[in-house]
Amino acid sequence: MAEEERATSSDANQFTLRDLVTSDEVREIHLTIDKEWGPLQQSARQTAAIRALWGHVVKDPLADVLAGERLLQGLYEKMKRDRMSNAKEISGVMLAIRTLWFDVRLEAAIEAFGGGHVQLVLLGAGMDARAYRLSYLKNTTIFELDFPDLLQLKSDLIKQAIASSDNQTGRLTVSSDKLIHVPADLRKPNWLQMLRDSGFSPGTNTVWLLEGILYYLSHDDAMQVLETIGHALEKTAHTVLLADIMNKSAVSLSNDIYQFYSDWPDQLLPRFGFCNVKVSQIGDLDANFGLLTDPENLFERRRKIPRSVDIDPLDGSPCCRLYFVEATGSPLG
Repeated sequence: MAEEERATSSDANQFTLRDLVTSDEVREIHLTIDKEWGPLQQSARQTAAIRALWGHVVKDPLADVLAGERLLQGLYEKMKRDRMSNAKEISGVMLAIRTLWFDVRLEAAIEAFGGGHVQLVLLGAGMDARAYRLSYLKNTTIFELDFPDLLQLKSDLIKQAIASSDNQTGRLTVSSDKLIHVPADLRKPNWLQMLRDSGFSPGTNTVWLLEGILYYLSHDDAMQVLETIGHALEKTAHTVLLADIMNKSAVSLSNDIYQFYSDWPDQLLPRFGFCNVKVSQIGDLDANFGLLTDPENLFERRRKIPRSVDIDPLDGSPCCRLYFVEATGSPLG
């Protein structure tokens, strides 16, 4: 496979890591991450690994560097076993679809503003690299808010990628107008003030993007985040919220990791000032992207079961759901 090709694509017959990923500098940073990060922060690398291994549909030139060698190898072997056993769903397909849904809805939200400067706020930004891979963000100021140590080590990895002679990242640049890191903890109530101190302007059209974050927070912390965004609506020109929310059955599978849930996010968000709430599930027309090829896949079956049903009548298993949620808000309601 040529040096410039994405060797970690999910349809590759062999798994080959780029030299950049296996360099001493990148390995050392990931060793530090292995030792120091907890489950919430580690989930950011898992998402990056999935984006890298699904590189034939998610074009992210930084994903493999941000994921690291160990997670890439582990996920590749899992996907390989899925393909060999003719699994109805290949590992990582859920997060690949999630990434694509957020990308598409983010572009639509920016277009709907009708021009002018836009703010994009990534809460719990993790290893997100949209600032480097989405050309439609050129008139956007991006705020990446996350733990200070995560943002620092992420920056260190990206610096290694930019400095590399690798053809894939040799021309890597920020596509947005500005990229601003906001070191803050969402679980603390001062995060909005820290965002403002970093240049966030309440009078500018804003997209709030909460991908893979709310269900890691406690109920109180997640509600505080949503309430804080709701208060910001009172002063923000126009707002779009994009988020993914688990239902109770999904959270109950791992209460040690997941906490916040909502079975009815379309009823929850209006409490915080949002309207026009649209809820999608994986497999819906806007959340498929041709990646669920087996008609008997789990997601297709679950989306046909009413949301009020907690137990799958076919096999007796919990009806675990991940909702993709889009809502709007403005100072005029």
